[in-house]
Amino acid sequence: MIDIHNYKHIYMVGIGGISMSGIAEILKNWNYEVSGSDMVSSHQTDWLVENGIHVNIGQVSENITDDIDLVVYTAAIKQDNPELVRARELNIPTVERGEFLGEITKLFKDTIGIAGTHGKTSTTSMVSCSFIEAGLDPSVQVGANLKVLDNTNYRVGKSDYFIIEACEYCESYLKFKQRSAIVLNIDDDHLDYFGNIDNIQKSFEKYVSLLPSDGYLILNRDDERCYELRNNTKAKVISVGKNNNADWYYDNVSYDDDGYPTYDVYKTNEYMGKISLKVAGLHNVFNSLCCVALCDAYGIDINTVAKALLKFDGASRRLEYKGMLNGAKVYDDYGHHPTEIMATINGIKNKKYNESWVVFEAHTYSRLKEHLHEFAEALINFDHIIIIDIYAAREVNTYNIHEDDLIKEINGLGKKAIHISNHDEVIKYLSDNVKERDIILTLGAGNVTKIANKIKEMN
Repeated sequence: MIDIHNYKHIYMVGIGGISMSGIAEILKNWNYEVSGSDMVSSHQTDWLVENGIHVNIGQVSENITDDIDLVVYTAAIKQDNPELVRARELNIPTVERGEFLGEITKLFKDTIGIAGTHGKTSTTSMVSCSFIEAGLDPSVQVGANLKVLDNTNYRVGKSDYFIIEACEYCESYLKFKQRSAIVLNIDDDHLDYFGNIDNIQKSFEKYVSLLPSDGYLILNRDDERCYELRNNTKAKVISVGKNNNADWYYDNVSYDDDGYPTYDVYKTNEYMGKISLKVAGLHNVFNSLCCVALCDAYGIDINTVAKALLKFDGASRRLEYKGMLNGAKVYDDYGHHPTEIMATINGIKNKKYNESWVVFEAHTYSRLKEHLHEFAEALINFDHIIIIDIYAAREVNTYNIHEDDLIKEINGLGKKAIHISNHDEVIKYLSDNVKERDIILTLGAGNVTKIANKIKEMN
């Protein structure tokens, strides 16, 4: 247990991560001295440096100086990391990111967590936009940069509201002190940590059990595992779904030419109004309705939420429009699980285009090994499939899985896929083959976004 009031200079190992960088900015706004390190430079590290935070590129023991009085590290950092080792040699306290963020949540009277295997970032963004629109001046920590947050992933407000993305990986969300939560779904991801879906379910049961009796829990009525959580909480449960057996449900969904939905909202069978979105896909209809239900519990009327949602045109890397190539629109998306890929496919199917192209990068060997067939089943929904090198992230390939295994699986389902390693060669292949009014998607949670950014720079 730590009290962050006791520290002045906080050093962050892995500061370039989307969560860590946001925490760093919040701490700087609270007048802490903040510095840190990452293995490679990135947009996030460049942004931190521009805003007066010192970032070391490369992690060596010499980076840890005796004026540092607390070291925060991400779950991906190994215990033999030279900076962690040096901090302990100097008797500097060290704390994992999730536990540290948990301490930050204790500084607010009303922390709201958005949890679930998929959709956390988009829903956290929607809730944040709505609270800002309502003039509630929340603090925010979200897993992507947002225009409404001046293209950052954090906001420092003056109220008691703190809206956070609550990630289940390594069960960091169990360290948060929250009043209310949304749980969007429960799926079999992060099996390198959890092992199986039953362990994931048990973790979410622990998560909702921490909510107080004066809090709210928004649950997916259409996800059986998720709805079961109503039996594990003291909070007031509010269900959301597509049928009138949910407290809040949607009906009469229509789409414009960009694939953006409009739908009718019902609360306990009473028509409440229409919601129109500037993000594509039926999954975002559900995400936004969870936002509506939570905001209603907090006294924010649906007209204010509707106005906020019209201003939200997506988080970075969530079906984000990047530019044109040969007259084809290029989008970048973070989807790195088969369920997320299917949601993205459903998101683009209502857009108007000729043929679809995907550049896919698997994220971690363990996830590809565990879901090889499901990845292939999802990817064959594209007309043209390019596979780039697997993004290892925190892993070593002890799983004996390779790009060719995915290509063979796709070919076995009757679709052709090709493997291209070099990013510039991917762009050349697309330039030589893509036609006007096609659609291109760069897909994955690692380096594949660099391809979309290179295409953007060509515009």
